[in-house]
Amino acid sequence: MKITPNQLSDNIFEMISDRWMLITAGDRRKANTMTASFGGFGVLFFKNVAHIYVRPERYTYEFLEKKDTFSLSFFSPEFKSKLAYCGKASGRDEDKIAKCGFHVLYDADETPYFDEAQITVLCKKLYRQDISRDCFTDSTAFEKTYSSGGMHRMYIGEITDIIKR
Repeated sequence: MKITPNQLSDNIFEMISDRWMLITAGDRRKANTMTASFGGFGVLFFKNVAHIYVRPERYTYEFLEKKDTFSLSFFSPEFKSKLAYCGKASGRDEDKIAKCGFHVLYDADETPYFDEAQITVLCKKLYRQDISRDCFTDSTAFEKTYSSGGMHRMYIGEITDIIKR
């Protein structure tokens, strides 16, 4: 069933930090997903938005750069091991979506998302920007997050639909 952002009553902090989410982009020909525990929801540019953060070395980054839409999928706790796998395995090396047994669905824009998700947030990109060391006002946050790996790119997407099962 489709709901509005105002009808989303789940604890978004728990959903992102404890249960995690899958960020998915692509189309019917090819898609990729990755697990994330960074992100948020709010109002920006007079729109309901989600913001996500993806490092350029992640395979999903390529799909986010090519496509105007992406999905965020939230699952019940019994899927945690599959989400952990999607965070470690690379879609460059294998079809991790099939390996996890997820069934891919598509919206009208061909944005991929998962039938097994409890909550799916469909987004259209509005803005992107690379995180910069020069903009940190808290050096410990920088050091903790970027001791290894590349800097994230932030994507802000307008929430176009929310599907709750």
